[in-house]
Amino acid sequence: MELLDFAGPYEVFTTAARVHARRQGGAGPRFQLITASADGRPVRARAGLAISVDHALAQAPATDWLLVPGGVIDGVLAQPATLAELARRAGDAAITASVCTGAFVLAAAGIVTDQAVTTHWEDAEDLAQRFPALQVRPERRWIDNGRSVTSAGIAAGIDMALHLVARAAGPELAQATARQMDYPWSPSP
Repeated sequence: MELLDFAGPYEVFTTAARVHARRQGGAGPRFQLITASADGRPVRARAGLAISVDHALAQAPATDWLLVPGGVIDGVLAQPATLAELARRAGDAAITASVCTGAFVLAAAGIVTDQAVTTHWEDAEDLAQRFPALQVRPERRWIDNGRSVTSAGIAAGIDMALHLVARAAGPELAQATARQMDYPWSPSP
């Protein structure tokens, strides 16, 4: 995976949880995160950093949201059982999102089929060729289709995650989260 594809949204959601709790006088977290890999073993980021996870995907608790980071995704695309498990979980989730080349994984799993999507500009042509029914829009930072949300490459995942915070908890929390992160977020995709 691309490290920032994972770490950017992770930081947004954990920061939003802290900001929300502080604003609510210590209320429970607004967002609770769990991590999973196909087999429960650490995932090595593209640059080499190993990231430990909480669960194997098949044993992870059910979630309201499912986020698939990108990076070099050839290994995941060659794992039919992982794609099937992602599709099953997406069917139960209110939102399934991807960052960068995670859009390929969503398409291969049948989670996105013919709607508008985005990915890293460098991979957009390949995504359109592999999945010609998709409407690939590389000029967009993120695209929200209701149950599926995709973002362009790497740092765009932060923008998408802030959009999801705004969608779930209001634009005020999203702006406060961006401010806490010293991140110049624009709510326009």
